[in-house]
Amino acid sequence: MADLKQMYRELVSLEIELWNGIEGRLQAEYDLPLTSFEVLHLLLRRPGPRIQDIAEEFSITVGGTSKVVDRLEAAGLCERRANPKDRRSSIVELTSEGRMLVEGALTVFEDELELRIGSVIPEQSVREVTAVLSTLRRAGRALDAQRKAGRIPVPVMRAPKQPGRSVS
Repeated sequence: MADLKQMYRELVSLEIELWNGIEGRLQAEYDLPLTSFEVLHLLLRRPGPRIQDIAEEFSITVGGTSKVVDRLEAAGLCERRANPKDRRSSIVELTSEGRMLVEGALTVFEDELELRIGSVIPEQSVREVTAVLSTLRRAGRALDAQRKAGRIPVPVMRAPKQPGRSVS
């Protein structure tokens, strides 16, 4: 039987080690915390999100998101402007300085991911692990929604083994 506690420890430890390794390089080469990079990277990929959109993307609070954006704005890396679709909110955009910084930092980010993951496991494994993690996240969000709605989930049996796969 699989040891779920061991899996949990491995996932959490991996996340911490990945975070620290990537942040260390970003700090050394760009003086950029990983949290700031993540927000700037989102702004590069998806221009013009609201604070709420950023918070939802990273599963963090609106207040925490607003503080990160405040720091980035004070550094001249992004700016808020009125949301033309909703006067009650603003949208966040990269400045030209922010765009140049995140584009450079993106190379470091991608290089570090390649060193820490891509060079260690084959592409097929990356796809499989990514799919499994996405499934776990969806299930966790569904569980949280049930709990928020006041429904207490009933424990279910483990997923059946898939044909052709051994359990270790």
